[in-house]
Amino acid sequence: MDPRIHYYGNGLAAKAMKGFASVSKVLADSTLPHTIQSLVEIRASQINGCGFCTDMHTKEAANAGETSIRLNLVAAWREATLFTEAERAALELAEQGTRVADAAGGVTDEAWANAAKHFDEDQLAALITLIAIINCYNRINIINQQPAGDYKVGQFG
Repeated sequence: MDPRIHYYGNGLAAKAMKGFASVSKVLADSTLPHTIQSLVEIRASQINGCGFCTDMHTKEAANAGETSIRLNLVAAWREATLFTEAERAALELAEQGTRVADAAGGVTDEAWANAAKHFDEDQLAALITLIAIINCYNRINIINQQPAGDYKVGQFG
């Protein structure tokens, strides 16, 4: 499979990606735990069917020390006993924030209140932004049919 355009080598796309990269840097520097950031990126990418982002974020998480068992169970996190209550709250918020078209009410008050029990306001702001930005990345890669499987850890710096 070939991408529709060479998106990551396109001049206009490179300019747009600089903005996305700036947002990603703010999130990486936030107090939202990196483990939670990885789980959210993986779960949203799985829901959206973005092979490129799923490939990238699972490899990055594994490189950062995440176990293969937890990575394999992200899609079934509700039934898995390996996730903390904070991770579960973030995963629920990520699912509801990604599946906004599936529920007329969007993110439930219950999901928000549960997340607010585990994260301070800056972390919640980071979590909201993370959910939004990973969904943007997913859509770019899905629309462009960006192939998955060849991502190298650290590929984007």
